[in-house]
Amino acid sequence: MQYRKDKKGNDISILGYGCMRFTKKGGNIDIDKAEKEVMTAIEGGVNYFDTAYIYPGSEAAIGEILKRNNVRDKVYIATKLPHYLIKSIDGVEKTFNEELRRLQTDYIDFYLMHMLSDVSVWNKLKNMGITEWIDEKISSGKIRNIGFSYHGSSDMFKQLVDVYDWDFCQIQYNYMDENSQAGVSGLKYANAKGLPVIIMEPLRGGRLVDLLPESAKELFAKDSEHRTAADIAFKWLYDQPEVTCVLSGMNSVEMVRQNLETASASHPGCMSASDKELIELVKKEIAKSVKVGCTGCGYCMPCPKGVDIPGTFRCYNAMYSEGKRSGRQDYLQCTALRKDTGSASQCIQCGKCESHCPQHIQIRQELKKAAGELETPFYKLAKRVIRLFKLW
Repeated sequence: MQYRKDKKGNDISILGYGCMRFTKKGGNIDIDKAEKEVMTAIEGGVNYFDTAYIYPGSEAAIGEILKRNNVRDKVYIATKLPHYLIKSIDGVEKTFNEELRRLQTDYIDFYLMHMLSDVSVWNKLKNMGITEWIDEKISSGKIRNIGFSYHGSSDMFKQLVDVYDWDFCQIQYNYMDENSQAGVSGLKYANAKGLPVIIMEPLRGGRLVDLLPESAKELFAKDSEHRTAADIAFKWLYDQPEVTCVLSGMNSVEMVRQNLETASASHPGCMSASDKELIELVKKEIAKSVKVGCTGCGYCMPCPKGVDIPGTFRCYNAMYSEGKRSGRQDYLQCTALRKDTGSASQCIQCGKCESHCPQHIQIRQELKKAAGELETPFYKLAKRVIRLFKLW
């Protein structure tokens, strides 16, 4: 296993265990199956385990597994505060204590503000007293490192990096999100500020494996070096020194072992010319199924009305390359679940964006099409509920 340093000099395994996708049995997590998978990972050198308050049964499962095997002191637990469900600092305290009980521990190694969407949300938390609460928990040793997870544009991500003295952060990042979400610019910005960066969705929820176009799958089937879609996606991340740890939602012992093998053989600079060529070929095949030729460069931004133009097109394209449900879920999360919404329907057809687009995309026309397919009746209802109850 390869390791990289956190902000305090501790060794973090480059492969982390994402605990959201444990196998369910009869509606509950199959704890015995999960135990075999988790222990295989620990024996292989994995020491970073990521869960969250809102992952059903996950915190309790990982807490029970660590207790059964007496390995709590051998791993780092990362979990998250669902601030969007909490209205007071008393609620924060109650939720945190519940997480400690579920995890059967008296401290959290890495604690995140879950899905921190923008600076206004952070300011709301500050007014609630969150910074004083964090200070008390860190001084008492109940929280060892404080950070945040993020879905959204790179500009807002950079602003969030700067609003507090964070110990780490977590972003969605993979070879298809290189220039969207926080992206490579956000990754490098956080790293330059001294922040370890934890990576989620390295396979876009498995879609860079199972839902690749058939033409892309054929590239791997005929590959003379016998590389797999998962191997090459992980290797692309491990190649970058700014990446601290890559989370994988492993739910079989075989998957754990395959990921351990890739992680143990990977390091900064590990991508060969052949690896890079294969990635580019796969990306071209994926691009053939997209609706809008947006590269995510961001030159069209900022929009006067706050429309997340690159994010909208990424989700619109994902509807056709990965499935309609996937694209729509991503769109809801990235545009509606924030105080300053970025919905395509907010476009007033001013045309400012088109004058800056190096791809010469008819942005106004494409935004209208995207809104028609992404902003379903469910999206509109969910957006109203989010606004009504201030769930951002």
